[in-house]
Amino acid sequence: MADSVVEVLVAEDQEEAGNDMENILFLDIETVPEAPSFEHLDDRWKKLWTHKAKRLTKNDETPEELYPRAGIYAEFGKIICISVGFLTESNDNREFRVKSFYGNDEAELLTGFCDLLIQNYYSKTHFLCAHNGKEFDFPYLCRRILVNQIDMPDILDLAGKKPWDVKHLDTMQLWKFGDFKSYTSLDLLATLFNISSPKDDIDGSMIYDIYYQDQNLERIKNYCQVDVVTLASVFLRMNNKGSLTDKEIIKV
Repeated sequence: MADSVVEVLVAEDQEEAGNDMENILFLDIETVPEAPSFEHLDDRWKKLWTHKAKRLTKNDETPEELYPRAGIYAEFGKIICISVGFLTESNDNREFRVKSFYGNDEAELLTGFCDLLIQNYYSKTHFLCAHNGKEFDFPYLCRRILVNQIDMPDILDLAGKKPWDVKHLDTMQLWKFGDFKSYTSLDLLATLFNISSPKDDIDGSMIYDIYYQDQNLERIKNYCQVDVVTLASVFLRMNNKGSLTDKEIIKV
């Protein structure tokens, strides 16, 4: 099938999602390196990270100095928080319910998240939405699910699916409108649409220290939930709908 036809079919999915917001699960993940520091790795993992670090260094940083960045790679990191949100609408009332799976046990939080998807979100009728999700959140989730030997939810699984059967929405990709410009942050889009910034307290670069030094998972969870609310508001604005208000947000 020609690429142009594929693009039309994918666009139709996006339009369908925009018309029925209740079928979308908005999500965001927070990740950290698997170990507190390079020194905590065994010899095999030290060798593997050293090899990876050689490809990442720009100013002759050592593997130890680069290790805080290991969390962005699913092979060297782990998920510590998944926040999700979904819209419900009845009459003129709209609510956005937010829930988080978080903790030190990655297998436990992933199992809870996967159970939610398997029981409530189906690839033929529902969508998952994340910012830069196709590059980061979705593949990261799939890789860590495999590492932890958890059953893969069908809505996440890409195996054997045609592009138009993959119900993954990405606000960064939607904003590109087909161009190939560089990364556009969620914070930038929020500012553009006059939505409260998700980075008022912390930003992603601080997660490593807050987790391993401050041991403050609650702060990370709250940050992740704000990102999900911002994500949903940006998606709503992209579909000519009003962004979320504080009274519409319910944390469960």
